[in-house]
Amino acid sequence: MIAVEIIKTVKEMQKHSDRSRLSGKTIVLVPTMGFFHEGHLSLMRKGRKIGDDLVVSIFVNPAQFAPGEDFESYPRAFERDIGLAAKEGADVIFVPDEKELYPDGFQTYINLEELPKHLCGISRPVFFRGVATVVSKLFNIVKPDIAIFGQKDYQQVVVIRRMVKDMNFDIEIVDVPTFREPDGLAMSSRNSYLTDKERDYARSLFKSLKTAQTLLKDRTNDASKIIGAASRIIESCPETVIDYISIFDPETLVDMKTIDRPAQMALAVKIGKTRLIDNMRLRS
Repeated sequence: MIAVEIIKTVKEMQKHSDRSRLSGKTIVLVPTMGFFHEGHLSLMRKGRKIGDDLVVSIFVNPAQFAPGEDFESYPRAFERDIGLAAKEGADVIFVPDEKELYPDGFQTYINLEELPKHLCGISRPVFFRGVATVVSKLFNIVKPDIAIFGQKDYQQVVVIRRMVKDMNFDIEIVDVPTFREPDGLAMSSRNSYLTDKERDYARSLFKSLKTAQTLLKDRTNDASKIIGAASRIIESCPETVIDYISIFDPETLVDMKTIDRPAQMALAVKIGKTRLIDNMRLRS
């Protein structure tokens, strides 16, 4: 296992990236909030394959949490994360503190006009402003050639691609398929909140997505009927509250009534006190 360099300040991270660029290295950034699972590690493995200098950032971003959300209780395991990232071949872990990224007097945020008005952005209105802001800062600090994100956070990937295009970032965005538990549950740091019973109920999310794909293959292309079937599967489990289930255009996130072309289906469900998300591409 190669030792990984820990960088905590913006200036040192920028100096490191400048040296890498001058030496002709391709910098790959994997932005994370830590508490690594196999999904995070799959992003690092992808980055190791396609780049020379693999930078993994760990920062639990306060700007994307609304009051009452789980910022304070969000799981953290820094020492464990260092070992896992080093094992996957990370060259640098960039771990700034809150004051480093949001110093006193900070007042500049990135807002997208339309994409955050859908899906998670409805119930979490500050979320994507926080995501877009911190990712743009990481891009300016790490100066990556490539940045890697997981498809589990589908709306986030769409938002970041749009931001990169609109703001003329010279960065390639690579998305990696959702990494799942053997029973299909999408891996998430928040899975650690679930009790054993809630973990059983959480399987209904993936089951509902698979049912939607089966209905579409059986020539049911009415989005409302598919959403209704998915809702019944989830609501059959105790302690589940549906935030949304949506079938939409993969690029604009606008709802589709009839599935007459490739579509994306996404859902957010609260199980007990834990909010989980998942999604799947639907093809007839």
